[in-house]
Amino acid sequence: MKPAFATLLIVSLLLSFSFLQTTMAYSSFCKYKCSVRCSKAGLKKRCMKYCGICCAACNCVPSGTYGNKSECPCYMNKLNSKGKSKCP
Repeated sequence: MKPAFATLLIVSLLLSFSFLQTTMAYSSFCKYKCSVRCSKAGLKKRCMKYCGICCAACNCVPSGTYGNKSECPCYMNKLNSKGKSKCP
């Protein structure tokens, strides 16, 4: 019984490590893309916050600092509670 438990423990640790590595790489992707997207924003902290939320949900950020939302339909279609675009 102990060898089976040890094997299960090792497999679960390897899986969790690979998931963590993927998450860290993904968050650096969003951080980089959003820093480009928000580089000319007046309220950079706010822009980075909402861009990060949208990037995490949509797995993409449109190119440039403004517009081009057609490149990422999910990003374009996210709306706030007032019906306006949530993503910068």
